[in-house]
Amino acid sequence: MQPVISIRGLEKTYASGHQALKSIDLDITRGEIFALLGPNGAGKTTLISIICGLVTPTAGTIEAGGHDILREARKARSLIGLVPQELATDAFESVWATVNFSRGLFGLPPNPAFVEKLLRDLSLWEKRDARIMTLSGGMKRRVMIAKALAHEPKILFLDEPTAGVDVELRQDMWNMVRELRDSGVTIILTTHYIEEAEEMADRIGVIHRGQLVVVDEKNALMRKLGRRRLELHLQQPLERLPEDLAGWRLELTNDGHTLVYSFDVQQEATGIAELFRDLDRHGIDYKDLNSSQSSLEEIFVNLVRGRA
Repeated sequence: MQPVISIRGLEKTYASGHQALKSIDLDITRGEIFALLGPNGAGKTTLISIICGLVTPTAGTIEAGGHDILREARKARSLIGLVPQELATDAFESVWATVNFSRGLFGLPPNPAFVEKLLRDLSLWEKRDARIMTLSGGMKRRVMIAKALAHEPKILFLDEPTAGVDVELRQDMWNMVRELRDSGVTIILTTHYIEEAEEMADRIGVIHRGQLVVVDEKNALMRKLGRRRLELHLQQPLERLPEDLAGWRLELTNDGHTLVYSFDVQQEATGIAELFRDLDRHGIDYKDLNSSQSSLEEIFVNLVRGRA
């Protein structure tokens, strides 16, 4: 399948000498939700800004929908909607007017039925005649999304879209994002809410110091880089572990009431059966156990820490 966005050898160095992006190669598939994660200053916003035509790259090529973003800027840009981090709206305009104006900027004819559906989907219909300056921060964020979708783009960039949005509005937004993805729109998002990426994304890219350090399907990433955690809730608390169990790299928590064993999910032999035999040999009994997989946040932190 031909990617909807294709990036090759992308670099960006600012006049100050700071190299924000270093040799980025990335393909994004039509109709997927791609989450771009990274610490502040990693290059997320620079990458999005270049693809959207707001920043000029130093080197490399980018195609959006088969159109080069520099040579065919108008065609490429018509396929893209952008919801930036900053709440930049026409404060004195009504919601209805500013969304229709955004549609007209791309040369599309008026379509009141489409705009009405868009505002209803974003729970903005009741506010259609309100001046934007009177809206809450969460509602302004919704207006930004409506403006980005007004020209019916096939690619939507969401740069920290739920920053400052309450939980209820956030859930409404993600329901809408799922519907857009199901209709064939490609979603690229950056977020500090890693649990959202874990819930929503099909694939994940981690960027650090201007370089993509990993790109993979979410589930594959968690399988390859994750660890499992086995917690044994002991019958009797331990003050310390027997010395000959030191090789297991066990951890005593909960004031000695819980024994934790972490292991790589990729290794063929987890050692659990042997561990249980050693515990039994030392008379260490447990009354309950549970296991859990590493979260995406733990994987992300470990990836970035390993390249610090």
